[in-house]
Amino acid sequence: MTVRIGTRGSALALTQSGHVAELLGVDVELVEIRTSGDAGRQSAVGSGQGDKSRWVKEIEAALLAGEVDLAVHSAKDVPGQLPDGLAIVGVPVREDARDALVGAGSLDDLPEGANVGTGSLRRRAQLLALRPDLNVEVLRGNVDTRLRKLADGEHDAIVLALAGLRRLGRDDGAAPLDAIELTPAPGQGCLALEARRDDDASAALAAAVTDQDALVRLTAERALVERLDATCDTPVGAYAELGDDGLFLAAFVGLPDGSHWIRDAAVADPSEPAALGTALGERLLAAGAGELLEEATRLAGRA
Repeated sequence: MTVRIGTRGSALALTQSGHVAELLGVDVELVEIRTSGDAGRQSAVGSGQGDKSRWVKEIEAALLAGEVDLAVHSAKDVPGQLPDGLAIVGVPVREDARDALVGAGSLDDLPEGANVGTGSLRRRAQLLALRPDLNVEVLRGNVDTRLRKLADGEHDAIVLALAGLRRLGRDDGAAPLDAIELTPAPGQGCLALEARRDDDASAALAAAVTDQDALVRLTAERALVERLDATCDTPVGAYAELGDDGLFLAAFVGLPDGSHWIRDAAVADPSEPAALGTALGERLLAAGAGELLEEATRLAGRA
């Protein structure tokens, strides 16, 4: 039996899918699928179109059509609501979830007015909340393109996901940023394995390579996002961690210019990660997160 894995065709996506193929330990065929995001039909930042599914929907369509058996996604790209008939059936061991600064040893090392590139509204909001003097500019392209722009002097520093840099072996010189000060994207560092709900064989394969700690953490983060009804145009961060005291979940919601934000955190029993995410989301909404998200979406629509 050959398991067909649907994946985007980027270097990072193929590296991630190849890693999953090795974990599965069966014959695998990688099926490259070009998504709307890859086709460039929507800009990466400030497009005013919060269609997070642009990175996964063509792969999900192939799953539903029976053209592939499993999909491998970066979990941060998977919307909170999945299409009918599909489910996340596996989450391998999580890579480091933190963001990383490339080009400087820390944010404190950057001079006043330094030019920092990022492709994320979430990062932009938190960078400006921490350092309002920075000149944060839109940075697009794959990892190699972004690193090349840094090398060419277009930016003094850039911020990327540490997980992607490590998976590509490009993390030399990358300075990890504190996950509470610069809260990562929900699911960052996780791979999500998706399959049809009626495909027991694929679900069993994915379950066999699932790391329970990663699954628990991802479940809490996704529940928070779903409660907030967050999109790509809403600067939201979520970071869960398992410790001696239980399951810890930190969250950030803010405006893209860093002028207003809300941070909160909570700890709960690891056996109920979804309940923790939902409860923290409700607390954020009670503190005004809904109004911030509406304003962030309005501003993104004007960009």
